[in-house]
Amino acid sequence: MKKDIHPDNYRMVVFKDFSSGDSFLGRSCAPSRDTITWEDGNEYPLIKLEISSYSHPFFTGKMKFVDTAGRIDKFNKKFAKTRFGKKKKQGEEAKKDN
Repeated sequence: MKKDIHPDNYRMVVFKDFSSGDSFLGRSCAPSRDTITWEDGNEYPLIKLEISSYSHPFFTGKMKFVDTAGRIDKFNKKFAKTRFGKKKKQGEEAKKDN
């Protein structure tokens, strides 16, 4: 195995799935500014997750639509500005003005 290719700043962190509200303690070197007090009374860095095994349909067996950041609306707004976006017809603009 190659030496000095893995980060040496692994530490215990709390991963929290905000779509289900569940948390678990694990090791990671991911940066985090937030902290949380865990069940053992110690304070750990907090890594926020949108989807984990607690909320993913493969593990839960339930289909759940998760759009916490409004990604679809954000994409549609961004896409509308391109040349491929839907263009308003002249008749539709006249109807809206009346």
